[in-house]
Parts: sequence; C-alpha cells; structure tokens
Amino acid sequence: MAAGRILRNVRDFVFSVVNKEFLIFLFFLALSGVFWLMMTLNGTYEKELQVEMRLVGVPENTIITAPLPDSVKITVRDKGFVLLSYGFSHKIRSLSFPFATFANHSTGKGQVPVSEINKAVKQQLFGSTTLISLKCDHTAFLFNDGEQKTIPVRLAGTLTPKASYYIAKVNVVPDKVTIYSDKHTLDSLKAMPTETFKITNIQDTLVTEVSMSSIYGVKCVPNKVKLEIFTDILTEESIEVPITPINVPEGIVLRTFPQRVRVIFYAGARMVRDIKSAPEEFVVVADYQALADGKSDKCSLQLQSAPRTINNARIETPTVDYLVEQQ
Repeated sequence: MAAGRILRNVRDFVFSVVNKEFLIFLFFLALSGVFWLMMTLNGTYEKELQVEMRLVGVPENTIITAPLPDSVKITVRDKGFVLLSYGFSHKIRSLSFPFATFANHSTGKGQVPVSEINKAVKQQLFGSTTLISLKCDHTAFLFNDGEQKTIPVRLAGTLTPKASYYIAKVNVVPDKVTIYSDKHTLDSLKAMPTETFKITNIQDTLVTEVSMSSIYGVKCVPNKVKLEIFTDILTEESIEVPITPINVPEGIVLRTFPQRVRVIFYAGARMVRDIKSAPEEFVVVADYQALADGKSDKCSLQLQSAPRTINNARIETPTVDYLVEQQ
C-alpha cells in the first residue's frame, strides 16, 4: 500500500508540467549532441597508431642477437569515423617479415627496407586512409648460427651497508652467463657486466635480481642474475702481535720495548674467532733504516700486513722505546 503510494507520487512528479519541459529539454540536448558528434567525426583528422612487427620463420639453430624493433609508429589521415574504427575493429594486425627473405648469412646481418614496411602497412589500411609518415628506430637485425661463449658475471654497482654493518659475502647466481654474438665480440668480451645499480642501507640478508647490461649485438642467457647479499655486525677487537725488526744490518741487533704491541681492528662478529686463531697474518715492523741517524729516541711502528677481512686496523701504541746493540 505504502509502496504503491510512493510510486504514484514519483510518477506524478516526473510527469508534472515542469518536469515535462525539462525532459523535452534533455531530449533536444541529446539530439543536438548526436548531430554535433556526427559533424565532428565527419571531419578529416590525423592520428598516430602503433603497429607491432616481428620476424617469422627463424631457424631453430639461429639466435637473434639484435632484434627488430617491437613496433613502428605511423601517422594516418582520414575521416573521424574511419580513424575511430581503427581502435575498435583491430583492422591493423602485426606485421610479419620472413627471416629467410631479409637475412644475409654471410654477414650475420639482416635489413627490412622501409619500403617493405610501408607496403605492409598500406595493405592493411582502408582505401580512404592516407599514410602520412612512418617512424621506426631502425630496420636492421643481427643474428648468428649458435656461436657462443660462457663468461663470468661482473657486478657494475655499489653495495653500501648500514652503519655498524659490513658486507660479509655476495653470491651471484649464476656467476656465469652464456653470450651469443659475432666472433670479434665474443673474443673481446672477458666478463659480462650487469646494469649499473646502487643498493644502500643494507642490514639484513638481502636477495634481489639485477639485469644484465644491454650490449647491441649481444644476447645474454640468462638476462638476469640473482644477488645474495650477506651482512655481519662490525665489532671492535684487538690482538697482540710481536714486533719484527726489518732492514737491520748484519752484526746489529734492534730490540724494542715492549716486544709486542696490540693491534685494534673492526671485523664481523662471526669472523673474530678465525682472525684471532691466525695471529701470524698481522705483521708489525720496526724499520732500522728510520733509526740509523740516531736522532730519534722512539721507534715508529708500521702495520705491514693484516687480514683482508678486517677494517680500520691500527696499532694501539704506534711508537716504542728501542735499543741498538752490536753483536
């Protein structure tokens, strides 16, 4: 009952005198919009379209090392109705060019003439459509018949750990890639670089992908590698090391006081035990030649070598007393 009353009220409102005039206004507004659209689409316009293209019939043992562009851009002119139909009718299909027709096996190069691309495009246009221009980055392609080489991956980027951390290890998976190219390029490439990358503020173990660098005429398989980056916390440690005299003439003895000094360094927490178990990797020297003039009452020490896995190594007491004796 209530629903019927509401329906009658709505109907009376819609068909009231005022709303009849509003509906008539909307009708003529829509009609004028249709006429305007028809007049607009009947005009002549230019439109840019993108047309895909590809090589077909490539032999199984042939590797394309530098392909054709994926597409060309064309500018066409026609009535608005026709241009609109290109977007909905899928009139223009992908352009296919037979590999055997355009490949030169003696040079490993191929070229699809612009005239052939022009011809293939025009065959797909409506008769009323005019082709104004055709833009293509290049129309050449390179290939080989399977010549390849396996070379190591070279990282072309930077890895920066967070403060108080350091990069303990980096795994590249795979650490070698296979490249396909001409003989000269294969002979000249000793390692395949990745794209330039920058990874900062590394704290936890990080696994990420990096793309291989793009070199014209070179196909790389795979074209991405995985980086496994392992970090460790830096900790300050120290170790006692004997002082070794060097450049001491025969018949002379150089004695230092003390005979051992402490070397302070930073290293990963997980590596400290291994470092301290091999103290012979630290070499602290006292150079007799620096004392030959006898003008200094102190002997300066130098840290001649230390493990590569440590950072910021320094001698706690860089100068010590000394005594020169004749044998």
